[in-house]
Amino acid sequence: MKPIALAAAAVTFAVTFLAVLGSASAEPIELQWWHAMTAVNGERINKIAADFNATQSDYKVVPVFKGSYAETMTGAIAAFRAGNAPHIVQIFEVGTATMMAAKGAIKPVYQLMADAGEKFDSSAYLPAVTSYYSTPDGKMLSMPFNSSTPVVYWNKDAFKKAGLDPEKPPKTWPETFDAAKKLRAAGLLCGFTAAWVSWTQIENFSAWHNVPIGTKANGLEGPDAELTINNPTVIRHVNALAAAQKDKDFDYGGRTTEPTAKFNSSDCGMLQDSSASYGAIVKAVKFGFGVTELPYYPDVKGAPQNSIIGGASLWVMAGKKPEEYKGIAKFFAYLSTTPVQEAWHEATGYLPITKAAYEATKASGFYEKNPGTEVAIKQMTGKPPTENSRGLRFGNLVQIRDVIAEDLENAFAGKATAQQALDDAVKRGNAILRQFQRTMQ
Repeated sequence: MKPIALAAAAVTFAVTFLAVLGSASAEPIELQWWHAMTAVNGERINKIAADFNATQSDYKVVPVFKGSYAETMTGAIAAFRAGNAPHIVQIFEVGTATMMAAKGAIKPVYQLMADAGEKFDSSAYLPAVTSYYSTPDGKMLSMPFNSSTPVVYWNKDAFKKAGLDPEKPPKTWPETFDAAKKLRAAGLLCGFTAAWVSWTQIENFSAWHNVPIGTKANGLEGPDAELTINNPTVIRHVNALAAAQKDKDFDYGGRTTEPTAKFNSSDCGMLQDSSASYGAIVKAVKFGFGVTELPYYPDVKGAPQNSIIGGASLWVMAGKKPEEYKGIAKFFAYLSTTPVQEAWHEATGYLPITKAAYEATKASGFYEKNPGTEVAIKQMTGKPPTENSRGLRFGNLVQIRDVIAEDLENAFAGKATAQQALDDAVKRGNAILRQFQRTMQ
């Protein structure tokens, strides 16, 4: 081969080699995001990740559905112990105390953002949301994401059939039980039902009535807290539910989301469920419905107060590379932008996590066009929270909720009085709290 041809071949080879090398080095860093979202909410998670990935080429967020909230949390803990944890994991609010105690397993969000040099101001987020996921001195440990609170959905068509005003849902518990009887008389299989029974009928019921769930500010001020749900206000309520169960004015449908189907199918005229069920209900039902605040007993002093948070936040796992943490910080900054939060809130019913996103949604006229979609925010933020309504932070709360649900089921089935059921829930729940406390020592 002639020298000129050899030189040309060498140049071609070098250019090709450098191009290949360049394309290889340009491969984005993958960031695994484990989550528990399905249906509409799962679709939105995939869209958020895809939209972020399209804004830059250095990182690729990969959402991975890992089952229920409990399964996702258990899987993440197991993966961390095995040395292959995801970068980001969605943990439901009841797992907050457990994650906070696992200091060596997480990278606190406030530290993540500072190390990466990303703009981060915790005061930009809704206080009712951020306080739940922060240390007592205000340092945010996880990134608020899908925050919700329970609300009431009512079937306007069923109300009209029962001779009730379809535009005026009941405001109090006595009015709710009365409306339920009329719905049953009109032929519905049940008056009302409630999803996430411990969350709606014990935890939020207590906060809404300004009654403590436990000592130590519901566990926010220390792991040595004890449950106090066997108090007269809660006993009265469980008694009322158990009595209503006999006539199906109230119909218990399961511990988590199972009761939602009873409302969607028009079996029940009212449903107490997460504000985050809004998007799925819109898709599922064939009737007109409304959204309103939780009912309250008007003779309970201080009621209504404010409801408390549900949903989940995003925790960053420890042991990752600096460049990976930089990518996670960029993703969290993107996640907090107003357009992203506004779209997430409007599509799902979850709260916008920033004040700016809330104001933007309001300014767009969304709440006027979709009545009821602002209820969750107003219900959570309408009054300054008290020691009884700031939230709760009990260790091993997943297991405690199962205990509470089991005892409530006994009361609803007539196997125990409300007093017996709640006394048992407190006794067994406190034993679980002491187990958790020992693991922290």
